[in-house]
Amino acid sequence: MAEREDLRARLAAQRAEREARDRLRVRRTVLRRDGVRCELADADGSPRWLVNFCGNDYLGLAQQFAVANALADGAMRTGAGGGASHLVCGHSREHELLERELADWLQAPRALLLGSGYMANLAVLQALLGDGDVCVQDRLNHASLIDAALLAGCRLRRYPHADAGGAMRQLRAAPGGAAMLATDGVFSMDGNVAPLRELAVAAHAQQALMYVDDAHGVGVLGPEGRGSVAAARLGVEQVPLQLVTLGKALGGCGAAVVGEADLIEHLAGTARPYIYTTALPPALATAALAAVKLARHEHWRRGKLAALVHRLRRGLGDEGFELMPSDTAIQPLLCGEDARALALSRALEAQGYWVAAIRPPTVPEGRARLRITLSAAHEEAHVDGLVEALARARDGLPADLQQ
Repeated sequence: MAEREDLRARLAAQRAEREARDRLRVRRTVLRRDGVRCELADADGSPRWLVNFCGNDYLGLAQQFAVANALADGAMRTGAGGGASHLVCGHSREHELLERELADWLQAPRALLLGSGYMANLAVLQALLGDGDVCVQDRLNHASLIDAALLAGCRLRRYPHADAGGAMRQLRAAPGGAAMLATDGVFSMDGNVAPLRELAVAAHAQQALMYVDDAHGVGVLGPEGRGSVAAARLGVEQVPLQLVTLGKALGGCGAAVVGEADLIEHLAGTARPYIYTTALPPALATAALAAVKLARHEHWRRGKLAALVHRLRRGLGDEGFELMPSDTAIQPLLCGEDARALALSRALEAQGYWVAAIRPPTVPEGRARLRITLSAAHEEAHVDGLVEALARARDGLPADLQQ
C-alpha cells in the first residue's frame, strides 16, 4: 500500500515555490478610507496614507453621501442581515425594488439578486448547462466563468482572446446538446471590450445562448451607463442574460443577473448558489438602489472618468510609457517579468501611490503588469502625480529590471 502524501508538506513546498518566484499574495489592511485616499497599516503597524489607483469604485459611489446614508437608514429599519435564503423568508421589499430598478435600467424583463458576481456566474452555468452541453469562452474570461463551467459538468472550449471567428469554430466543433457562448464584457486585467456584436452573430449562427459578464462595464459604458451590451447596440434578444455587479461601479456589494423572464425564473428555482445561501442584507439592497439611481442620471461621472483616462494615457505616453489598448477605467501597464512589476509597485508606494502588481496565474506567464484603475473620485492632480511618480520609479529601477 502506497504511503499517503503529507498534505502540510505539500502546501509548504508550494508556498516555497511561490515565494521563490515572487508570487506570494499578501493582504493589506485598510484602516480608513477618505475618497480615493486609503490609510494602510505598514508591516510594523504604523499607518500611512496612499492614493488608491487599484480599486474598482469607477464612479466614486462607494462613499457617496446618499449611498452611505441609504445604507445606514436601511440598517436601522431592517437590521444587519438577510435572515434566510430568498426562497424561504429572506426576500424583502428592498430586494424587490432593486431587482425592478436594475431590470428597468438595463432594459430587460427581469433581474435576480445574488451574493456576488462569482456566485452569479456559478448559478447561471450550473442551472443551464450539464453533461453533453458545451460552454465556449474567451481565453481571458474571469476565473468564475471557468469554474462555473467546470461545476456545470459541461464541455469547456476556449477561443483566442477577442476572436469571434475562433468562438464560431469552437461552437461548430462541438455539435449536440445545448450551447452557451460566455464572455466578459470588459476584461478585468486588460481593460479592453469584447467584440460583442461579432460574438452575437456567432452565437446566433450556432444556436448558442449568449451570456455576458459585464462586471466592469455596467455603470461605465453605454447610454445611461447600461454597459458594454448597450454600447454595442445589443439587447436581450441577442444577449438573453447579462451579469451586473453591485460592488464595482455601483460601489456596494452583491450582483444580479438580468435577462429573459423565463431564464431568470429558472435560475430562481434551480440555481444552487441562489437557493442555498442567505439573501443579501436588505440594507445593502437599499444602498445599491440609491447607487443605481445616481449611476443612471449623473452622467458627469462617466464624463469625468473618460477625461481622466485620456489624461493618464496622454501623460504616460509623453513619458515614453506604452499602455495596453484600453479606453475603459482599467489601464494596464505591461511589465513582463514579475520582479519588474513588483519593483515599480513598491517604488510607487514609497511615493504615496497604491497600484497593485498583477502576476500569474491571474495573468499569463511573462505578462505581469501594473493594473492602474481610475475613478470619477480622482482629480487631475492625482493623475498627474501618478504619471510623475511612475516616471521616477522607472528611472530608478536597477539595471537588470530596465526594459
